[in-house]
Amino acid sequence: MSLAAFIATQRAEHGVSHATACRALEVSQAWFYKWRARGLSARAGRRQRLDAAVAAIFRQRDGRDGSPRITVRLRRAGWRVSENTVAASM
Repeated sequence: MSLAAFIATQRAEHGVSHATACRALEVSQAWFYKWRARGLSARAGRRQRLDAAVAAIFRQRDGRDGSPRITVRLRRAGWRVSENTVAASM
């Protein structure tokens, strides 16, 4: 978990304000709000799409296929992905 994610969870789980958490951890509030406002990186977005594709294939095949077969199906669908990445996604 990143520092900014930790600060965000403190408010949700313990009611600690962002300002208090930032002061206690000696980071600026501006940095935290900038982190919170940013969108997904290209890598994170691709990973989410890949995770969804892996889950869909896994459900479609009733959980019978492992990472090697799912990798083959993804490659046929146009994904450039390794077997290890698919295994991590599973």
